[in-house]
Amino acid sequence: MPVEHEQGGAKPADREIFLSDLLNAAVMVKGKKVGSLADLVIVETARIPEVRFIFVRRPFGNPSLLIPFEKITDISHRRITTDIEELKPYEAQPAEDAILLRDYVLDKKVLDLEENEVEVVYDIRLVQRNKKLYVTDVDTGRIARLRRLGLKPLAKILYPSKDERDDSLISWTLIQPLPMDIGSFVGNVKLNVLKEKLADMHPVDLADIIEELDHEQRVMIFSSLDNEQASDTLEEIEPNVQRDIIASLKKEKVVQLINVMTPGQAADILSVLPTPDAQVIIAALNPDNARKIQSIIEKQEERVINFTTQKILKFSPDTLVERVQNDFPRYARDKDVIMYVYVVDEKETLLGVIDLKELLKAEDQMHLRDIMVENVISLSTDSTLKEASQQFARYDFRALPVTDDRQRLVGVIPYRDVINLTHHFLE
Repeated sequence: MPVEHEQGGAKPADREIFLSDLLNAAVMVKGKKVGSLADLVIVETARIPEVRFIFVRRPFGNPSLLIPFEKITDISHRRITTDIEELKPYEAQPAEDAILLRDYVLDKKVLDLEENEVEVVYDIRLVQRNKKLYVTDVDTGRIARLRRLGLKPLAKILYPSKDERDDSLISWTLIQPLPMDIGSFVGNVKLNVLKEKLADMHPVDLADIIEELDHEQRVMIFSSLDNEQASDTLEEIEPNVQRDIIASLKKEKVVQLINVMTPGQAADILSVLPTPDAQVIIAALNPDNARKIQSIIEKQEERVINFTTQKILKFSPDTLVERVQNDFPRYARDKDVIMYVYVVDEKETLLGVIDLKELLKAEDQMHLRDIMVENVISLSTDSTLKEASQQFARYDFRALPVTDDRQRLVGVIPYRDVINLTHHFLE
């Protein structure tokens, strides 16, 4: 009997499994590994599809195996045990009309019928019950993405709440029926599903899709968008894809897109291009807009060393935590940056950094070297304001140290200074 629920919620006796936990698991026959799990074959015979076969790839050119799920005695993310006696009867490929979860469903764009939002399937939720395995939900969330990257422990730390994960699950009952001739995944399948919905999509969602397409598909997408939506979408796309798209468009089209942006947004787009290409586009803009954009680009290239402060908390690695904790108000007086403690040696070499919260939680008799983070994210003396802004956006730090070519700490640039300055010259 299939699992009787609408939203994929497992009953207490059910066992939850995610496809990403099973892929590449060792498949065991008579205690020996015969191959690795490549995929699961499902049959949509009810609201909740059932896994009927496991598809096993074998090494050294041996034929693949197609083993009925009823022959599986134990299943986990590292090992799948079967009770088959001989391999020969199970040497086969999936039928042409079979649906393979990994090959046909993972990374597909699916439509949430209630919200009309395009999502990416990063994982698939399965429920094992009464020795059968059912497909209950697709997972489109950030946690699923981390699982796919092999960062499951990190996902538990960043998103400890079960509710956060459940919000990203879409019940299989809400997924559009898969076509009978779905075939192995190709990019065109995504476009056939999405093309009619492009005009209604948020630029951030559209940018995510475009980044995964090949060159020709990107150009085709942009040719179907009006200037305002194309401009908004271009701002959300990562720099290397921006370059790819702009290089493929006519200069007149690029100028149209730039003209509907704010000067700050335009400067961000043009700054990823080679300088000669950017100057050609700027020259084609109206003089007032061109002047503003040129000024911003030049400001972005200014070096961070001119904006650093040396009014910071610095200590040697042998300093006791107790000393810093007890005298912190005195040490912090007149300092520009007090949320981090920087650990340096006698030559001012940056050895580590300590967040104020970690300092306050540390044991009194510990030394700073015992609690400092040694892998410090820093800027160089040649770094630009734009690079600093990108680092702040990437890591969400409140200040970044600046070091010279010998890793000596020459100063710190606070987040508020870069952001305030950015706002000033982007207006």
